[in-house]
Amino acid sequence: MTAFTTTCEVRWADLDPNAHARHTAFMDWATHSRLAAFAAQGLEGRTWLDFGVSPVLFREEADYLREVSGGDTVTVSFEFTGGSPDWKHWRIRHQLVRQDGVHCATVVVRGAWLSLQDRRIVVPPEPIARACGALPRAADFEVLTGRRGA
Repeated sequence: MTAFTTTCEVRWADLDPNAHARHTAFMDWATHSRLAAFAAQGLEGRTWLDFGVSPVLFREEADYLREVSGGDTVTVSFEFTGGSPDWKHWRIRHQLVRQDGVHCATVVVRGAWLSLQDRRIVVPPEPIARACGALPRAADFEVLTGRRGA
């Protein structure tokens, strides 16, 4: 399945004193991509609160490959690279590409679903699990097993 993509314009607030994108801007763009992917499946805004769960990250890592400057546009892809059979745990990869086609960063996150009431990791409600199953999977997708979907 083709990766889900969004685009982000590089704003002044995204820049560091060297006039290129600050490291946390890449994470913000990846977060925007994840939320947009779920919104495309009908899960947005208050929906998370209505279900009483929220995504929580255990690990977030980035490889910064090329500079991004003010005025650039970045296309951010979303694809699952792993998921437990019940979607309790998951792993997502984002590829960030400038408008000139240059791959500028890769962001990988590992997370799960947090019960907002019990403050513990839970199997997501059926509509969220269904959305996970409908979103793009990478060619190297793997079924995660064991504690924390290792």
